[in-house]
Amino acid sequence: MRLAAVLLFLFPILGYSQIQDSLTNTEKDSLYIIEYEEKLGPPKVLHAEPLYIDLIRDLGARAGEKEWNFGFGLTDNLTYDTYQGLVEYEFAPIDRLGLEIEIPFTFYAGQGLVDDAAIPSSRMESLKLATQWTFLVSEEKALSLALGYINELEFSSFKDFGNPLFKGNVFNPFFVAAKRWGNNFHTLIYTGPLVEHTFSHEDHFSSTHTRYDINTNVHYMISGTRNFVGLEFNKSFTGSDFDMTIRPQMRVGVADNFLIGIVGGIPIDRENQRLSSFVRIIWEPGHKE
Repeated sequence: MRLAAVLLFLFPILGYSQIQDSLTNTEKDSLYIIEYEEKLGPPKVLHAEPLYIDLIRDLGARAGEKEWNFGFGLTDNLTYDTYQGLVEYEFAPIDRLGLEIEIPFTFYAGQGLVDDAAIPSSRMESLKLATQWTFLVSEEKALSLALGYINELEFSSFKDFGNPLFKGNVFNPFFVAAKRWGNNFHTLIYTGPLVEHTFSHEDHFSSTHTRYDINTNVHYMISGTRNFVGLEFNKSFTGSDFDMTIRPQMRVGVADNFLIGIVGGIPIDRENQRLSSFVRIIWEPGHKE
């Protein structure tokens, strides 16, 4: 009764259509968040997951969740084009623990009359195994914190494949912090060092290179849906060198268990590459709204 009285009082001031639209969006957001977070299982907060540097399962993952990802990308470098592909499977064997296996591919094509020797060799990049543990879930603050680790065994290029099979290993511990602001705005930081160790073979000496990544994200999730638009800022520090790529992106739900993400790439310094694009296809078998 009190709510009805308030609405009748507000109608002449704000207009019926504006109030109806506002209430519809608010109700959609609230109902969707409640449905997502209050399914049977431990607490879980709805967060928008970045599309280029993605997570190892959702933060606060619940046992039995699983997901297939297929990615395709194109990067315009200064003298050659890079074509990317990946196949990825992630799942949660127990609550709050995500596991992932991924195999990425990279193919290179020269531009114009570029010497073939200046073009990197195409390769099946690596065998990536990863884990992620969400150690804090705060529904009250709409906050999640997680620790993770990626181990990446790097394959030799196709022309040298099997001689040797693996040319190096990458160690990548990382930290994730995500917060939702109200119903629609989402922020996330994903950061950690990448230590690449190249194996010694015959006349080649082993070597180690370290890079530190800080990936920050902001997204706006459309009311009552899993669709969003946002920006991903991929920043890398290697010694005194700094690189950053801004990745505008959007995710659209085609079905309740099938989504498509579209990503653009804009480097702030074109010393290595020009524009890039990436598409991620996400399939969640067994998922139901």
